[in-house]
Amino acid sequence: MSTHGPTRAFETAPAPEPTAQAARARVSTVVWGLIVLALAALIIISKLGLVALNGTYVLIGLMIGAGAALVIGGLVSARSRKGSGSGPDSGAGAADSDHG
Repeated sequence: MSTHGPTRAFETAPAPEPTAQAARARVSTVVWGLIVLALAALIIISKLGLVALNGTYVLIGLMIGAGAALVIGGLVSARSRKGSGSGPDSGAGAADSDHG
């Protein structure tokens, strides 16, 4: 005979609802995905013989495009967070009043 009471199944709390912030894809993930797709498309096009590609120019173009996409995406993401008032910059206006 056991002195312990009947065992109960583990009680788990329901999973929290994903917020809009958690559900959004990161800009870097999207940009790297686009880079991989662009490289795959360029490889297919070059193997079909439709266009002769110079690897150096392709790499330079992809790096410029990826850099621009990361910078623009980061700025857009920061702007959307700042507009919602949940970002770290939401209380920065009080510090600027000391300089006037």
